[in-house]
Amino acid sequence: MLSCRSLALALALFSMFSMQRGAIAAERLDVLWWNVENLFDTVDDPGVDDREFTPGGRKGWTEKKLELKLLRLGHVVRLAREEVGDYPALLAFAEVENEGVFGRLLSGLPEANYEAAYHESPDGRGIDIAVAYDRSRLTLVGDVHRGVLFEGRPTRDVSAYGFEVQGTEETLWLVVNHWPSRSMGRKWSEPKRIAAAKVTRELVDHLRGVEWSRGRRANIVVAGDFNDEPDDRSVKKVLGADGSRKKVVRSCGKRLYNCWRDLEKDEDELGSYNYRGKWNRLDQVLVSCGLLDGVGLAVPEDGFRCFQPGVMRKGRQGVPWATYERGKFRGGYSDHFPLLLSVDML
Repeated sequence: MLSCRSLALALALFSMFSMQRGAIAAERLDVLWWNVENLFDTVDDPGVDDREFTPGGRKGWTEKKLELKLLRLGHVVRLAREEVGDYPALLAFAEVENEGVFGRLLSGLPEANYEAAYHESPDGRGIDIAVAYDRSRLTLVGDVHRGVLFEGRPTRDVSAYGFEVQGTEETLWLVVNHWPSRSMGRKWSEPKRIAAAKVTRELVDHLRGVEWSRGRRANIVVAGDFNDEPDDRSVKKVLGADGSRKKVVRSCGKRLYNCWRDLEKDEDELGSYNYRGKWNRLDQVLVSCGLLDGVGLAVPEDGFRCFQPGVMRKGRQGVPWATYERGKFRGGYSDHFPLLLSVDML
């Protein structure tokens, strides 16, 4: 049994450790981007094409399968907590059907203090990008949404959310994207993604102007499933993503930094998505020069990673363990790996 003196010492050490951990957590914000692969409820919504994700649909999507999916997604968020030392301050999940099913996911993480920020997009299948933020560290101060039209038809919107970082005078903007897929061939569908890239670029320029009018550089994170690679025209030319931190800082109003560049020499992180045995970097995180100038908020050189916990990997290649594969239910997490970005508070 501990003596009173030993107990007091133990409590003091525990208190010191807790304070240090809290200080470390408070000095860094983490952003988790993830295409979670068709997070649908089981109800047939007459307004969208979601019948395949119902009990009587082609996928045979039941409450039991949905509950397993929610447990899997919550598990990865908790693994991310172990990876970075605290729950990510921001979650951005693509392929979420509605705010209700996203709320069910967040309800399984009550200790994380998450608040949803949700925008319904005019997608034919009804899938959106759902955002959640830690209300104990961030305050939502604004949101902007831009429609994307191609030949008169809408695709998924591009959305931006502004967050005041509590205890600072800094604002962090998160711009989320899910560009049109490569269905019917990459080249045939490319013009759709170029249209989305133009809208994203216009929105980024708008946010830069807003922050510049306040006398400061904008802190912008652009995250998404772009369905294009970092060197494709939509990302590199239209959006202005570059692999050089120095170039981005020098030409602050023209370029964004593509964080995949930080992992070029890491053979274990070849991509977030594997299609027919080939790794792809369709999921990307880009940052503005305001997060590279060493003032206020900053992304360190080791601040980006493709998060690939062992439980999500399968086969010799360690590909993502998907929920569905070739039309059959496999019970996995997602066909994409998440991306993690750390932002230091200087």
